[in-house]
Amino acid sequence: MSIGILGKKLGMSQFFDDEGRSIPVTVIEAGPCRITQLKTDTTDGYSAVQLGFGDIRDKLVNKPAKGHLAKSGDELLRHLKEYRVDSVDGLELGAAITVASFEEGQKVDVSGDTIGRGFAGYQKRHGFSRGPMTHGSKNHREPGSTGAGTTPGRVYPGKRMAGRYGGKQITTRGLTILKVDAERNLLVVKGSVPGKPGALLNILPAKRVGAKAAN
Repeated sequence: MSIGILGKKLGMSQFFDDEGRSIPVTVIEAGPCRITQLKTDTTDGYSAVQLGFGDIRDKLVNKPAKGHLAKSGDELLRHLKEYRVDSVDGLELGAAITVASFEEGQKVDVSGDTIGRGFAGYQKRHGFSRGPMTHGSKNHREPGSTGAGTTPGRVYPGKRMAGRYGGKQITTRGLTILKVDAERNLLVVKGSVPGKPGALLNILPAKRVGAKAAN
């Protein structure tokens, strides 16, 4: 049963198919993750599996977290993620989830935080066209009108304006796994995924297997 797995983006590379065409790919170090908690309908009202991933120094973990992690093993983990499942039958506390639960050709959805670019203006954030640069124009990179002055006399929510750009979670759906390296805990997926190298990723079996792939 493929639940899902946490991983770390290593970077992008390329594959060559049988016809010599270059295929852009992303290399992900996925797992191994440890099952740190099992939830059932009896104890929690729903069924779920909590996975832990990534090393962390002892002094950065508080006592409640240490007590929670001690139930499934001695190793301290940096990231915890819960996955809803139909049943936890056959799963054991402390068991390892690896890339072996995935297979080549499988479709997956990859979630992560996009690269944060800080405070950005209208052109960079939304692709607005700039104003004239000559003939005395003072409207080079200004936004223009933001709405009516009297009625309604306010800026509507959702108006495209300057502000924080990037740094939010998105999901790239329908990516194809081209290679599974169980010995080195690597997944190679076709196309790009959110974030920069080293970013935390959440890899799930694709919800819409029959849908058109994102790449």
